[in-house]
Amino acid sequence: MSKPDRFNHPPLVDTKCFCRADGGGGLKTSNPCLKPNVKPSIHPIGRVEKTRNQPTLIPFLPDDLAIACLIRVNRIHHCKLRLVCKRWNRLLSSNYFYSLRKNSRLTEEWLYVMKRDHKQGKTTFHSFDPVHHMWQTLPPVPKEYNTAIGFGSAVLSGCHLYLFGGKDPVKGSMRRVVYYSVKTNKWHRAPDMLRRRQFFVSCVINNCLYVAGGKNEGATTNPPSRSAEVYDPTKNRWSFILDMDVGMVPVSSIVYRGEWILKGIVSGSYRPESNRWFSVSGGLVSGWRNPCGTLNGKIYALDCKDGCRIRVYDEKDDSWSKRIESQMHMGNSEAFEARVVIELNGKLCIVRNNMSISMVDVSKCNDMDEGIIVDEHLWETITGKGQFKTLMTNIFSSLAGRNRVKNHVLHCQVLQA
Repeated sequence: MSKPDRFNHPPLVDTKCFCRADGGGGLKTSNPCLKPNVKPSIHPIGRVEKTRNQPTLIPFLPDDLAIACLIRVNRIHHCKLRLVCKRWNRLLSSNYFYSLRKNSRLTEEWLYVMKRDHKQGKTTFHSFDPVHHMWQTLPPVPKEYNTAIGFGSAVLSGCHLYLFGGKDPVKGSMRRVVYYSVKTNKWHRAPDMLRRRQFFVSCVINNCLYVAGGKNEGATTNPPSRSAEVYDPTKNRWSFILDMDVGMVPVSSIVYRGEWILKGIVSGSYRPESNRWFSVSGGLVSGWRNPCGTLNGKIYALDCKDGCRIRVYDEKDDSWSKRIESQMHMGNSEAFEARVVIELNGKLCIVRNNMSISMVDVSKCNDMDEGIIVDEHLWETITGKGQFKTLMTNIFSSLAGRNRVKNHVLHCQVLQA
């Protein structure tokens, strides 16, 4: 009987499919598998071509198995992986690497915050890992947005953070659009808007960016704008939509059941499928507080300055009769003022000026009756690494009567990678 040939075993992975490289059940995707060659990104990162003399990604491992290992590395370590070699950097910056993580349900949601230091007058950009409770400083925002005011932000395709419009202290109102890519960790240019505008509102519906209202050219004599426009990233261009009935500088806006609702002097809503504006009134508008957000088809608004009490909109009764309250309030100092309410990992995330974060598990309150729910187990206040000292400084400053806020949160979004 001949000895078994150890070199004739079946391959560990199918070179035509990376989904079978996981020994613990495999990666389940509904889309056809991609070819081993790294696809070129839309960003200027260069083309990855395989040559005979090119070394493997990981010594003694085929590239398909190496990629199957790399996509499982937590995001917190991606910045270190990029430093290993140029080929790893190109791989992690490619659409291909991102699509593999997304199709394998390995993407992680991080919080991205822009804050302005009132002492230096500069805008800084940070990311927060909710799993490891770690803050990271990111590449600075483009210089035109370093001191700009009244600009908007939105996320498209889950991994691109857009900044648009606003007022430059020297040039006035802007049409400029830039975006930050999680894949490349860099800022890029995008097509300018069709109108200059500042202090407007925006939203994302079906991965298209909508903007409306605001002021034009920065002149105080000009009436508020009635114009509205939409950006389609697949076509990479802006186009006008139907003008609003009344020009206004909206206070806030949300997307609720596929409809864009704006609150201002005159409130209204926009439906993309019909390209029409409608008037809005009733309990939704009268009880609306800012900031607010949506999660699992419900609208939540903060009911106090520090964001430790939440109001819930009841569509059946057209009222805000439900409330979720924490037993620990932080005070009325501007440092503790809640600036953003956003969804993060299936929970309601509240971000304050001092960069403290509260996570509220509102899923346990979906069947609540009218009234107030007081449950400290629903709330989790997070102070990331490097922020505890700032939090304690703000507490002692508040006790001493020095309530001037040093940092002001401008925008906060959630990106996946």
